[in-house]
Amino acid sequence: MTKNYFYTIFFFLFFFSASLSAQETKTSANGKMQETTIEGLNFYPNPVSNGKIFISSKSALSKEIAIYDVLGKKVLQATLASKELNVFSLSPGVYIIKIKEGEATATRKLIVK
Repeated sequence: MTKNYFYTIFFFLFFFSASLSAQETKTSANGKMQETTIEGLNFYPNPVSNGKIFISSKSALSKEIAIYDVLGKKVLQATLASKELNVFSLSPGVYIIKIKEGEATATRKLIVK
């Protein structure tokens, strides 16, 4: 019985750690693993109530922004050279925001009030 608990715990830990590593890394063309997160990414306010969000990171590269609704439909796409993004056109709800800066990407939840 103790042996079954050990295997069950081992099974969950293995798959949980595998899913975490799959979300944070990708394989490049030469087979090496590389980070895909944006260093120093910060976006605020969340939840949004004034129709504007501010997105910043450590690098000053332009950012490609895509916002999806909960059904996966793209509702807004923009390229940012500054920090400010207008989201006045979005109705209140929960969205997924995908930010791409160079080769790095980040996906976060965005709430619009």
